[in-house]
Amino acid sequence: MKADGEADGEADGDRPESPEAGTELAALRARVAALEARPPERHRLRARSFLAALLIVVAAVLTPLSIVSTWAKNQLGDTDNYVAMMAPLASDLDVQTAVTDRVTDAVMKHLDVKALLADVAPADRPVVDKALGRLSGPLTTGVSEFVHGTAERFVASDAFETIWTDLNRTAQSATLKALTGSASGAVKLSGNTVTLDLAPVIDRLKHDLVDRGLAIAAKIPEIHTDFTVLTSESVGRAKKWFRALQIIGFWLPLVTLASAAGGVLLAVRRRRALVTTALAVAAGAAALGLVVWVGRAFYLDSLPPEVSQPAAGSVFDALAGPVRTLVRLVITLGIVVALAAWLIGDGRAATRVKAMWGDGIGAVRDAAGFTGGPVGRWVHRTRAWLNWTVVVVAAAVLVAWDRPTGLVTVWIALFALFALAVVEFLDDGGGPRPVAPG
Repeated sequence: MKADGEADGEADGDRPESPEAGTELAALRARVAALEARPPERHRLRARSFLAALLIVVAAVLTPLSIVSTWAKNQLGDTDNYVAMMAPLASDLDVQTAVTDRVTDAVMKHLDVKALLADVAPADRPVVDKALGRLSGPLTTGVSEFVHGTAERFVASDAFETIWTDLNRTAQSATLKALTGSASGAVKLSGNTVTLDLAPVIDRLKHDLVDRGLAIAAKIPEIHTDFTVLTSESVGRAKKWFRALQIIGFWLPLVTLASAAGGVLLAVRRRRALVTTALAVAAGAAALGLVVWVGRAFYLDSLPPEVSQPAAGSVFDALAGPVRTLVRLVITLGIVVALAAWLIGDGRAATRVKAMWGDGIGAVRDAAGFTGGPVGRWVHRTRAWLNWTVVVVAAAVLVAWDRPTGLVTVWIALFALFALAVVEFLDDGGGPRPVAPG
């Protein structure tokens, strides 16, 4: 007779497996074999994350290049945009002063006052004496002051604005040639300096001098003098890259957008990737803005003594104005997209902000005794679409706005917030609203 323990052990060890247990064990073994036959899921996720991060970095790096290429193609490559960019300089006080000094010096270098006065007919002497009688100092100084005053009056007139605009319109193609190294005509590139020929201004000045009684000005020969538009060692380097920027001006922004979108779609956590991408693109634009700001100071410090720094600063600001506008635009859009993507998440901070926003507007609605009715229920059903519509419309207005300033950006943001508040106010789904976590 077997012992009780032996009998129990024999019963446990020799008991046959049930069919159900065998089926489950076979299925488990098959699943383990399938998992071992394919690459580990963790490796695939790491590869996706790496590619997503790489595309996001590429988008951030290409953002400043996209802005510059867009500027090169649309601002310098388009006649109307170029004229609109340069025309305001005609009424800039620093540019007017620099042009006045430049044409006065050019005229006086070609004006032999004593020789020309010796040729004045006796009948014209009283007119010349009257024109110069109020001027003090030596005769040459008096004539110089007279010419300077006449030039100053002319550059402050509408006639100068017309000449300046026409000159820049006809010079736009020459500007492109200057940057490609084959310039001629009104705009020239000598070494690393882009200059504008002021011969039409001097010709008009001669007529004004004659009209004001200085008939000897008619004897001044044709004068060509240069007004410096841009001078820097970077101009020579820009010649090498300008054509490439023009060619890729249309495609590079598309490549940047594709890289950003690819990075978000490949990411494991897409909402977080969207926030990161938007902020990275905004950071790339901000880096370009910083380069322009620092570059302006270095550029002005490197100017030769004969170039007016205030006028050069005005020209630099006119040329860089569209770049700064695009920088502000990209930064604003990046922050808006990042903020929107963050708010739609379920993080603690985002939930608290949304709850506080809803509670505040809900309190106003309750105090006013407003009930949405059918409209409120419809808004409640389509609330997400309405909110995104407000964001998209605000972004589209900002993009379509011609040279949006910081104040314009603030007003667009305020109107967008007001529209979002209206949507929240009208939302009346009849259910409880989220409460801000304590």
